Amino acid sequence: MAYIDYYKTLGVEKTATSEEIKKAYRKLARKYHPDMNPGDKISEQKFKEINEANEVLSDPENRAKYDKYGENWKHGEEYEKAQRQYSRSNFDEANYEGSADYSEFFRDMFGGAGFGGSAYSRASGKFKGQDIYAEASLSFREAAQKQQKMFSINGRNIRITVPAGVYDGQQIKLKGYGGKGYNGGPSGDLYITFNIQPDTQFERVGNDLKTRVLIDLYTAILGGEIQVETLEGKVKLKVQPETQNGTVVRLKGKGFPVYKKEGEFGDLFITYEVQLPKDLTDKQKDLFEQLKNS
Repeated sequence: MAYIDYYKTLGVEKTATSEEIKKAYRKLARKYHPDMNPGDKISEQKFKEINEANEVLSDPENRAKYDKYGENWKHGEEYEKAQRQYSRSNFDEANYEGSADYSEFFRDMFGGAGFGGSAYSRASGKFKGQDIYAEASLSFREAAQKQQKMFSINGRNIRITVPAGVYDGQQIKLKGYGGKGYNGGPSGDLYITFNIQPDTQFERVGNDLKTRVLIDLYTAILGGEIQVETLEGKVKLKVQPETQNGTVVRLKGKGFPVYKKEGEFGDLFITYEVQLPKDLTDKQKDLFEQLKNS
């Protein structure tokens, strides 16, 4: 089971009080609630993660187990009991092997190593190495394209390919790139969390993008053709006559790339903002007056 940092999920410190955890949960739950983000799969997943984190951290007993055992917090009692049995000087190895619950638990805990036989002995146990957590910052435009990123972990340079479409707060796992195992145990894993910087022009909602475009009064009334900026460059867009301020149009397939789905994109939603003319001449004002009275 992959380790999930519940504190990071809620955006609080490990020293956070119960009230701080509750406040952080409520804020994020409102933000990512399915009713506020209909059809948004990313928000739906985030909402599930937030609820899972809250269920653990809001319960004092579960939180204490989580702080002590991390990803294995649900098996804390079994682990302590197994440790006690293992530390007994008169430990009966054959009987321990016969205990399916404990042997399976330790296989999960120590990367497949059980008790007894050549895989695990009383003299030396095989322990999985420590998991490592790192962060990577990407600009909005970088996240829209496949990227090569270099990380220096424990003296090793690791180059990874980041698929287009990663979202802010997304975490990926690189199996075996964490700390080295002990006594021949497997290496830990590397978890990388992405921080995506906001864009001044586009707002991302799931895989869709939103932007606002100014059009002059004459184009709004009479119609015409304008150029609109997309992530792939400018495109021509026809404005219908009598377009109202706040009108929203959709450009299908011009949104953000869908993560790990080559050739799939969200849509781009454009909101028109009609710009009123300034510094009108007397003649122009007179024409508007005639229009008003016609």
